[in-house]
Amino acid sequence: MSAPAETRKFEAEVAQVLHLVTHSLYSHKEIFLRELISNASDACDKLRFESIAKPELLAGDGELHIDVSWDPEARTVTVRDNGVGMNRDEVIANIGTIASSGTRRFLEAMSGAQKADARLIGQFGVGFYSAFVVADKVTVLSRRADAPAGEGVKWESDGKGEYSLEQVELAERGTSVILHLKADEDEFLKRWQLRALITRYSDHVAFPIRMPVEKDGKPTEEWETVNAASALWTKPKSEISEEDYQSFYKSLGHDFNDALAWTHNRVEGSQSFTTLLYIPSQPPFDLMMGGRDERKGLKLYIKRVFIMDAAEELLPNYLRFVRGVVDADDLPLNVSREILQKNRQLERIKSACVKRVLDLIEKLAKDEPEKFATFYKAFGNTLKEGISEDANNRERIAKLLRFASTKGEGSAQAVSFDDYIGRMPLGQETIWFITADSYAAALGSPQLEAFKAKGIEVLLMSDRIDEWMLGSLSEYGGKKLQNVAKGELPLDEADKQKQEAATKEAEPLLKKLKELLGDSVGDVRVSARLTDSPSCLALNDYEMAPHLARLMREAGHDMPENKPTLEINPQHPLLKRIEAEADEAKAKDIALLLLDQAEIAAGAQLPDPSAFVQRMNRVLLAS
Repeated sequence: MSAPAETRKFEAEVAQVLHLVTHSLYSHKEIFLRELISNASDACDKLRFESIAKPELLAGDGELHIDVSWDPEARTVTVRDNGVGMNRDEVIANIGTIASSGTRRFLEAMSGAQKADARLIGQFGVGFYSAFVVADKVTVLSRRADAPAGEGVKWESDGKGEYSLEQVELAERGTSVILHLKADEDEFLKRWQLRALITRYSDHVAFPIRMPVEKDGKPTEEWETVNAASALWTKPKSEISEEDYQSFYKSLGHDFNDALAWTHNRVEGSQSFTTLLYIPSQPPFDLMMGGRDERKGLKLYIKRVFIMDAAEELLPNYLRFVRGVVDADDLPLNVSREILQKNRQLERIKSACVKRVLDLIEKLAKDEPEKFATFYKAFGNTLKEGISEDANNRERIAKLLRFASTKGEGSAQAVSFDDYIGRMPLGQETIWFITADSYAAALGSPQLEAFKAKGIEVLLMSDRIDEWMLGSLSEYGGKKLQNVAKGELPLDEADKQKQEAATKEAEPLLKKLKELLGDSVGDVRVSARLTDSPSCLALNDYEMAPHLARLMREAGHDMPENKPTLEINPQHPLLKRIEAEADEAKAKDIALLLLDQAEIAAGAQLPDPSAFVQRMNRVLLAS
């Protein structure tokens, strides 16, 4: 019994997507053809995979292909595939509703300053809706490969809030998307224009893309293949041009920008496989926000049969920005996600992919510094995750990291650990660094003063991930990494004697400060770090930096409340004033201000900003 025709409303988010797509992509109208062909290719891939277990699905029509046709009189463009097709529930799920949080991020991104960025369309899996950029009505006819002819589905909409759905008779499996073009879109009724777009965006789709032969300006019944219709990665590298590689990347990554770099390799032996891996020139919008949960993996093929579109098991999470293809010769064809997770052969492929990507990044760092700088700006923070996640490659990853430095130029992240070690004076065995929530905060930290005075270079780490990353990186190249704000500074004998003398001389002042500050501090001591500033915070070796602790609290995490250790410079006029101040209330105000400013400089959150303002006003009025 056939289901009755019905009219349904789009889910609210679909309506939003349609509105944004149709009003934001007018300068990238041609994207619709790339996306519809990409969807058709996916449908053919899925059928080829399903037919391994069920050969009967291909009965009567074993040659998978994609047809692009046009009708000048009806003013339609049709993209048809003879792939897996959809049943009624799948049509509703794939076109009428959007459930993925990725699409919610798409909406957020498109609503902001990047709303005209067509890169987002395919990356967020909403490519079908780009049809409404050029069409005022779209008709979809689809029949699943395992369904009888009477269970075809017709979906139709003008993109304005509703769609109709009915059961129809369809003699052939697969899907047809029919675009009824808007009045001013005549350019897409020309064969040469459609073919040019196919050549530009879809030439390396691995299935034949066919178009009718044209005669007297009209399509005929004769069809010809208009794309290369071969898997690019299977060709010898000598036969592939740079333009071919870039064209394939754009189709693979749904990107309008060129790839930054790529690596193409064939491994022969007991286990044979081919990899073609790309580094994008710009990060996707969801790389750091939701990308960890919904990242796109590599496309996995086995003997050129498509297996999985997002095989996350082929690369570790910190390399999730990489796009590409892996084609293995000897994995079981009935492979599933569960088998993938436990497959030793796949572990070897994964190791090879990691090696190739790191080789490629190292080559950029060595031979193409401008491209490496572009890569690092886009993906440096993602790469840092590998310090914790990939112990086997920790040293290689650390070698690729770059930081600002007290001896660098401006805020540029250009100094490597090797650069730092190469400039170390004789006898220095420590790589010194400081973490802060901005470059300016790091460079201006009072904790750097003694190092600047002695000409000791300090790496300035101001990315949020740095403090977390350093929990897994305690040394590099045999040199210990040490935060200038943590622990007590190692002093030579002369400095040690000077420090002891200063501490002994300041004992009355230290006692007075401890009494004035009371429970606000864990300890007060004379600083070996300060030369100009009156005070700073000192952390123990395992204490989280205040700026990161603040961010963690803002994110809803419970953080231990550590009483700060205040270090002072007894020679500073403010300390001399406290020492000489007989009025305890005034002395307490100044002492608390010293603590306040030390906490602010360290990126901590003041427990009572209002009290700080009142103290500041009292001290200013009394001076």
